Amino acid sequence: MSATPHRASNPAKTRTNSVTLDLPTARHMLPLVRSIVAEIVETHQRLGRLNPEQDLLERSRRSLNWAARQRRYAIQDEISSAEKSLSCAVSELTSLGVKLTDPEVGQVDFPTKINGRPAAFTWKLGEEAVSFWRYTGEEQPRPIPAEWDLGIPHRRRDL
Repeated sequence: MSATPHRASNPAKTRTNSVTLDLPTARHMLPLVRSIVAEIVETHQRLGRLNPEQDLLERSRRSLNWAARQRRYAIQDEISSAEKSLSCAVSELTSLGVKLTDPEVGQVDFPTKINGRPAAFTWKLGEEAVSFWRYTGEEQPRPIPAEWDLGIPHRRRDL
């Protein structure tokens, strides 16, 4: 037996850092991703309503009547529950290899490689399909060319 400790790698972490999805896979995953993202956006909006209410109750905590005091404690539980739900949903996306880029509008990236460069197919809640892509580091998404739907490799002629 070796004196050197065995270090197990974290397969989930390795997997999510190196996931590369092709267009058909990203589109196939969309119903599940849509459901998770809808939950994220809803929870994010709920937290956006609860946090100001909690701040108001905290500022006036010394002068609250009994009902408001009860609400002050209840809202803490609601916020904690919503934050846990949000964290679980984001973790679920991450385990799929999908990256949440904007929780307010529900935008995600499906990591890929185009012309050997890191890129992503992008999708936002409310869009019918995965129809855009961009290179990593670029802000503006580009429409997915029709030939990519036909299985023609991702090679851009304008590069």
